[in-house]
Amino acid sequence: MAKRQFTIDTDQEKICVEGHTHKNVALKYLMRKRRSLLMTKDPNKIERLYCDLPHSLKIMGKQVTHSYAINWEKVGTTDFQGSRFVFALQEQTNF
Repeated sequence: MAKRQFTIDTDQEKICVEGHTHKNVALKYLMRKRRSLLMTKDPNKIERLYCDLPHSLKIMGKQVTHSYAINWEKVGTTDFQGSRFVFALQEQTNF
């Protein structure tokens, strides 16, 4: 399966990326955001980055657009208890 061009719209910025499916592109982007939070040591910068995390994403392909709602938690309370900065990705049908 070949990689395709997608555009990630976070309402603050638009990023052009390559990937296989809409959901995989969204997961890769969110994991990159999460990793930057985990690697930061300054507590003030962590709070600023956490406040700036996207709570909705639109992944636009050439023909189809998928919209996702993201629920961020500072410390996991569901599947990954004890993990820091976990998120749940939920696809929205009407955007």
